[in-house]
Amino acid sequence: MLLLLSFHGNSKRFSLISNMDEDTVFSDVEGEEETHQEVGEDEKVQVCHLNQEMISQGLSLLCRTGNGLGHAFVKLDLKEKMLKDIAAISSYNHLRFLDLSHNHLTDLSPLASLTQLLWLKVDSNTVAGFKGQPFAQLTYLQWLSMAVNQITDLDSLVGPALESLNLTGNRIQTVTGLQSGCFANLVTLELKGNHLETTDGINLPNLRQLYLAQNVIKHLEGLERLERLTILHLRDNQLSSLEGLSANMKCLQYLNVRGNTISDEDALKFLGLVSKTLRALVLSENPLVEMADYRLSVLVLLPQLERLDKDPVSPEERTEAQQRTMELKEEEISEP
Repeated sequence: MLLLLSFHGNSKRFSLISNMDEDTVFSDVEGEEETHQEVGEDEKVQVCHLNQEMISQGLSLLCRTGNGLGHAFVKLDLKEKMLKDIAAISSYNHLRFLDLSHNHLTDLSPLASLTQLLWLKVDSNTVAGFKGQPFAQLTYLQWLSMAVNQITDLDSLVGPALESLNLTGNRIQTVTGLQSGCFANLVTLELKGNHLETTDGINLPNLRQLYLAQNVIKHLEGLERLERLTILHLRDNQLSSLEGLSANMKCLQYLNVRGNTISDEDALKFLGLVSKTLRALVLSENPLVEMADYRLSVLVLLPQLERLDKDPVSPEERTEAQQRTMELKEEEISEP
């Protein structure tokens, strides 16, 4: 991943631009985050408080301050420090990039004074929710990852500048509260490995990439609001049908429903609603793929498809699908 930083005039705001290789996007890879085991209740962990020595050792990236009158270190790495308390960080208000992953944090309130933060990683801690946390003060924050915590809901989370939000591996059951007014700039949302049963509640018309693999989703709901979505990842859920796909999804290019319970062609008919834009579809590890002429049936519905599962659509397959489509039309005409 390439991280580009660019100033906007005299503003303090940066742009964080993530360039992804097309072969990576249109693959069946489940993401890049690592899986971490939770510490058992019986295991005693020696935790510590943040001190100035730790901060000095972790500081890097000397930059001009926002007012242009001085310089300060703007990047701080505090991962794997066994931290329980980060009160000492509050005076470092020039920080823009902060990694707090793999600690034992529950309280992030000392971050309230770090109003220049652009990038924050708090993976593998013990944060239980967003109430009482300082995100309303972090108005420039564009990239936030809180994977593998103990978060159960999104109440009190706001992110007016957020472009990427990763909440993989938490305990979230519903996503009420994800409204466009609070997350107008959000383009990438990762909720893999939670306890979601439905896609309803994601009211983010500017969202481009949505990762919902490894939940317990049984129904597709509310997707008509995601008009700019290009990638929808639903691997390893409990979908038996694709009902819920919407013609309003006018930008959808990649759909992954690998490892669900889709078993017959009727479940696929809703793909026709996104047939004009869909270019890659992953249906492997569904009962449906055991049917004869499975690929042909899909290509009749999706004549513009370029890749089905991990294999590109061949010219021969496309020709056969076109012929089959013509035969079906002739049969319809000939019926009394």
